[in-house]
Amino acid sequence: MTAERHNRLSRLNAVLVLLDNSVLLLLSLASVLHCALADGKTLVLLDNLNIKDTHSIFFRSLADRGFDLTFKTADDPSLSLIKYGQFLYDHLIIFSPSVEDFGGNINVETITSFIDGGGNVLVAASSDIGDPLRELGSECGIEFDEEKTAVIDHHNYDVSDPGEHTLIVADPENLLKAPTIVGKPTKKPVLFKGVGMVADPDNPLVLDILTGSSTSYSFFPDRPISQYPHAVGKNTLLIAGLQARNNARVVFSGSLDFFSDAFFNSAVQKATPGSQRHEQTGNMELAEALSRWVFKEAGVLRVGAVTHHRVGETAAPTAYTITDLVEYSIVIEMLSEGRWVPFDGDDIQLEFVRIDPFVRTYLKKNGGKYSVQFKLPDVYGVFQFKVDYNRLGYTHLYSSTQVSVRPLQHTQYERFIPSAYPYYASVFSMMAGLFVFSVVFLHMKEKEKSD
Repeated sequence: MTAERHNRLSRLNAVLVLLDNSVLLLLSLASVLHCALADGKTLVLLDNLNIKDTHSIFFRSLADRGFDLTFKTADDPSLSLIKYGQFLYDHLIIFSPSVEDFGGNINVETITSFIDGGGNVLVAASSDIGDPLRELGSECGIEFDEEKTAVIDHHNYDVSDPGEHTLIVADPENLLKAPTIVGKPTKKPVLFKGVGMVADPDNPLVLDILTGSSTSYSFFPDRPISQYPHAVGKNTLLIAGLQARNNARVVFSGSLDFFSDAFFNSAVQKATPGSQRHEQTGNMELAEALSRWVFKEAGVLRVGAVTHHRVGETAAPTAYTITDLVEYSIVIEMLSEGRWVPFDGDDIQLEFVRIDPFVRTYLKKNGGKYSVQFKLPDVYGVFQFKVDYNRLGYTHLYSSTQVSVRPLQHTQYERFIPSAYPYYASVFSMMAGLFVFSVVFLHMKEKEKSD
């Protein structure tokens, strides 16, 4: 009986161990799945739930790319972005231009804190814009025009415009020259109907993604112009963006209709005689490219392995010596379709900095990494290998590695310095002269004077 009981206990322990391993495996899979879904948790605030149907193509494209969309009206009393100090969502879409007060715990200050915490925001306004969106724009360096105003262009409006010339046909030439943000170049014009914006000239982080033509301006469509318009010509922004210093991204569109199914599928033709007709607008391609950029599916860089060592060695020394020949390499990756792939760039620079850069050189791509060889300066101290890559449309890439550079040891100095050869010659010539003088002096005998 004792042996049988022992066997039963052994089998029971084996079963318990197997169950524990299974539970751990399920928990790990659940955590991985949760992390995958958490990367795309997006709160969508709407003026009314009908926008979900009128903008279904745009929302469907987000859902197909793996975003977990939560639709709520902007005045829902249960709204919340932060709970117990943690953000509940990774991204925020505001398609509620006429909202006067956000519901729940959301307000302009909360949204600003969300951006400061690294969250990404997509905002679409209209001529019925309310004060919260105007205030949010001011916080991000964008100033919207007054309520009931619209962008007007008497030379670039669509044939289907009812007569106010507010259904603008924006040429693709007015787009920002950054394929990472606006996608591949296309000849399809963009339909726009909404409020105009201007950028704060003192804010270098604001991006003029789509501007109006030189004949556009922003004013009340049903009133005669009695004062200088808020925005005129190329200063009129139709779509603007912002990439904060913490790499959080924000996009402001002056038109909610820009993302609508009607504008995606509409034909477009300028009302001027002889204009070319396009069977479909470029709104869909531009909206998808903008959403990929603002939600960090495009233009995201990261630093991989960083190595440095003397040429001919493989390990980094505790300290370098002045004038050493060193090799530095860094791996830079870019997020593409959910995978990290090697980044392809030819303008990445390395700086060897103490207080100011002593060496600045381009890194050359070598397989899956960037590397360069250079000679250390004849200056000792604490230096940094620094890569600071900041390009339009990409996240700010920064890498800094600190090293020490010491002077030559006493056993490393040259015994005879070429520049001191004249001094060596003078010493030996003086020694030779002294020897000759001594010989002459010792062997010279004065003649005796005769009586």
